[in-house]
Amino acid sequence: MSLANLSLAQLLALVGGGSALLVALYLLDRARQRRVVATLRFWVAAQRPPETRHRRRIQQWRSLLLQLLALVLLALAIAELSCGPAGPAARDHVLILDTSAWMAARSARGNLMEQARELARAWVRGLPSRDRVMVLRADALATPATVFEADRSVIERAISQSQPSATALRLRHALEFAARSRSLSGGSPGELIFVGAGRVSEEEASGAWPLPAGLRTVLLNQPLENCGLRRIGLVRSTTEPARWEVVVSVRNYGLRPQRRLLRLTFGGAPVGETEVRLAPAQEQQYRFSFRSRAAGWLEARLWGNDALQADDHAVLEVPELHLIHVLAYTAEPELWRPLFSSNPWVRAEYRPPGAFDPRAPADVVILDGFRPPEPPAAHTVWIDPPVKGAPVEIRGRLTRAKLTRWRTDHALAAGIRAHDLELEQANILVPSPGDVVIAEASAQPVILARDGPRKLVVLGFHPQRSSMRYEVTAPLLFANMLRWMAPEPFRRWEAHAQSAGTFSADLGDEPAELRVITEDGRLVPFTRSRGQLRLFSANAHLIRVLAPGSELVFSLSLPQIAEAQWEPPPGVRRGVPARAFPTRPTMALWPWLALAGGACILAEWLAYGPFQRARVDGRWAGSSWRLAARRAAAFVKERLS
Repeated sequence: MSLANLSLAQLLALVGGGSALLVALYLLDRARQRRVVATLRFWVAAQRPPETRHRRRIQQWRSLLLQLLALVLLALAIAELSCGPAGPAARDHVLILDTSAWMAARSARGNLMEQARELARAWVRGLPSRDRVMVLRADALATPATVFEADRSVIERAISQSQPSATALRLRHALEFAARSRSLSGGSPGELIFVGAGRVSEEEASGAWPLPAGLRTVLLNQPLENCGLRRIGLVRSTTEPARWEVVVSVRNYGLRPQRRLLRLTFGGAPVGETEVRLAPAQEQQYRFSFRSRAAGWLEARLWGNDALQADDHAVLEVPELHLIHVLAYTAEPELWRPLFSSNPWVRAEYRPPGAFDPRAPADVVILDGFRPPEPPAAHTVWIDPPVKGAPVEIRGRLTRAKLTRWRTDHALAAGIRAHDLELEQANILVPSPGDVVIAEASAQPVILARDGPRKLVVLGFHPQRSSMRYEVTAPLLFANMLRWMAPEPFRRWEAHAQSAGTFSADLGDEPAELRVITEDGRLVPFTRSRGQLRLFSANAHLIRVLAPGSELVFSLSLPQIAEAQWEPPPGVRRGVPARAFPTRPTMALWPWLALAGGACILAEWLAYGPFQRARVDGRWAGSSWRLAARRAAAFVKERLS
């Protein structure tokens, strides 16, 4: 016979305290009861004051015995009385199962994750049946798969369902979490056993940090050779929009030199390849470039066989190149061609004013010195409009006026500092409410901007017929106009294929607004400081960083592989121990004890509760089910009143 949940002293204290409370209740609970009768004629004695007497004996001793017996049986059920060999006291263990990305590697003995599962099952089978185990999955996070559980089927299921994740192992964090969980379990502390490859960061492998007591390690430190993709960066060229720059980082995680072939394809067609030669623990970058205006998939593949195939292949999506379509209605297209042909982001089209179409597809429409019958549907730039039909009021005309002021805090005048440009002729524009004065000549507005769904810019002069034509101010002003009206092609766009976990990104100028979302639109928490964005993701998915002037895409498709192998210090127990205790079967008696205790309580309630039979002259009066029903109804009515 043995007790699992309580010691003998705790059991005796529980039974003794409960018995004393029951006896006290039986001795003290004799209060007067209220009775409803038809007349007080035969109840004369009720008018006399009651005599107070101290009862020194228990009248319903059979009821007390039944309740005491129920108390003892239920206390033994709580203590989990079992029949069989006592063995050692039950302990609480934590099984730390390595589920990092490296556990997907294969060795000559098979998959590392499957080997770890078999070793974990062997350790669990060697434990006494009463010991409890918490299964803890360890990668970048420490995630409990079970509570402290004695049911071996639950533990086996948690072990079988453990799979390699996308992140690297943080062993110190997992051990600290396991030690805290064991200390808060409320039971006798058992072992903390780590089963896995033990591949950690160089900081954890080289640092000396305290290990918890009772640690056992079962390491799969088999020498494996692996060479894989570390990260891929894809950036559009700033000088040639159709040209893409690619940077691929490759690392040798093994102990021998590696020679592999790195090949890039876009849309199935090869765009670059090189031979990779890496020494042990060496990481190197390789640069490629290709041209494409169409959307497609860029695939990087490292050819060869090694322990881990998941980091030999990565794919990035390349967006379609969208140039700004500028439609200029002008009678002098030769004045505008030098301005737009030098801008690689612009696709210019020239039409005579007589061919004006308000619904012609374009991003920006330029109206050179004429008034159309109806306004265009796109963003519009008015060049020296006529007085009649102009989009703004024209108050007069200036002659030989100099540009004296620019609204440099507006996007249209960004970077423009010229103050000595002379305009031979310029209209004086009258701004409407909501209009912004971009430039002034002789303290009079000559350039206005109007924001809205269809943006509008009005120039009171012709820039290609003035001295501005030969200055950098003209191309800069029109570049600002196009960026303000159609900012999408000018946005900074980058794509990166890398591993999950904690990573950072350079934001450049600190953006006022920033959103970080997944591919299905869910927000991702992040921190930023001094132009650096930091965030964490434990899963392999797509993350977009959206700012007003940029978009960064992170494809977390590569596994996060740690660089070093952890070796436990001397004194740490290693390997799966042999079975320490015999596994002779024991029979749990607590379910039957609980049923017997409940039966005693039910019997006492039926015999001495509201359904007890009437007692007349010391003899039991006969009763029937009808009498019992009447007495039950009377009892309920009395309680409700």
